[in-house]
Parts: sequence; C-alpha cells; structure tokens
Amino acid sequence: MKNRILILTMFLVSTIGLAQDKNKKMIMDVNGKCEMCKMRIEKAALGVPGVKFASWDIPSHQLTLVMDERKTDAMKIKTALVEAGHDTKELKATEEAYKGLHACCKYREDNSDDSNQHHDGSH
Repeated sequence: MKNRILILTMFLVSTIGLAQDKNKKMIMDVNGKCEMCKMRIEKAALGVPGVKFASWDIPSHQLTLVMDERKTDAMKIKTALVEAGHDTKELKATEEAYKGLHACCKYREDNSDDSNQHHDGSH
C-alpha cells in the first residue's frame, strides 16, 4: 500500500511539473522602426490564438507577450510576425512580405528609431 501511495505521489508531482503555463510571460526581439511597425507587430502577435497581451518597444525592439502555452508557442507567434514582414532572431520575413512594408518601416536598410516622425501611424 505504501508503495502505491509513493508511486501515485511521484506521478502527480511529475505531472504537475510538466503542466503548461496558462499565463506565461515571454520577451522576444522583433525588428522594426516606428509606430506603424509597433501597431503591425502587436496586431500580428495578438492575432495568434492564445496570445493575451502584446507590447512592442520601439527603441529596444523587445516584444513583451503574455500567452497561454496550452494554445500556442513561440514559433507560432514568430511565424505570424515574419508573415507581417518583421524579422525575429530565428525567422526572417520573406522578401515579398518585407517589400510590402511602408518605406519608413524598412528596418533592414536603416535600423534607426523613426518613432518621433510617426506618432499616429499614418503617412
């Protein structure tokens, strides 16, 4: 009987240890330049089922996320970002997706911070 309880306890502890997080915070680098990029990056991330919060910081290029690991993972989010035209460390946007960005958003040619020139996201 003691062996069964010990085995059951060990099983429960290992199961709890493998449980995925409902609200995991994650930070990733995403290339972009301005407020238009910020809106596009956040929209792409939030469009992935399971992403609850997304905020991209222009100067640091850091995308802060809160996601439900039971519904999504980092690679799904990065895939959505590159489809929107923004490179991550692991994945690069296709030339077609990148060329679809507005001229001020072309971060590969000039990775400066243009946020002061584009406050409302319109051009």
